[in-house]
Amino acid sequence: MKARIEELRENLAKVEEQIQGALRLASRNREEVTLVVVTKTYPVEDLLALYELGVRNFGENRDQEGSLKAPHLPSDTHWHFQGQIQSRKIPSLVQWADSIHSLDSLEHAAKFEKLPNSEKLNYFVQINLEEGADHRGGVSVNEVGSFLESCTLPITGAMVVAPLGSDPVVAFSKVKKIADEHGLKEISMGMSGDFEAALVAGATHIRVGSSILGSRSLLA
Repeated sequence: MKARIEELRENLAKVEEQIQGALRLASRNREEVTLVVVTKTYPVEDLLALYELGVRNFGENRDQEGSLKAPHLPSDTHWHFQGQIQSRKIPSLVQWADSIHSLDSLEHAAKFEKLPNSEKLNYFVQINLEEGADHRGGVSVNEVGSFLESCTLPITGAMVVAPLGSDPVVAFSKVKKIADEHGLKEISMGMSGDFEAALVAGATHIRVGSSILGSRSLLA
């Protein structure tokens, strides 16, 4: 376990150096950015080690994992759910998640709103930059305004996954513009392969997994 902690410490330091470099380019402050460490498929032991190293924001893509891991971490941990939302899982999500990054359905928003404590969560609207790629999830660019007008939940941010094969700089800049137009102060964008571009474009939350925890293909 000691070797694993040192590996995580080293990886965190490398990512932090990259974050600082990108922020210097953009003349931004470190306090403006939340690093969400994406821990899907990794064991609770890794999360506890990361907590010891100072990590307080963890991201999960599946309710099944998040609901099992959350009770093992101290109460000052902030949990981010960023996966596809399933209606039947919403009551469980409200029990452990603090931020929902992937809201893209008014029907789901209504179900969240009916549950106790749902008003305490932070909500991001997921934006889909790929026309016709409904399987990716998210509200189409042209429908973001109407979605926000119709949604009665307090949406504070926007989230996006850069389309495959696209220029992330262009994609992230587009989302920053959309967020600004609609008064969304938080922007969740950028993963291990492109978070530096996201930071330069204005991301407030980056979702980094493999750069810190290693390749999932190497896991037993």
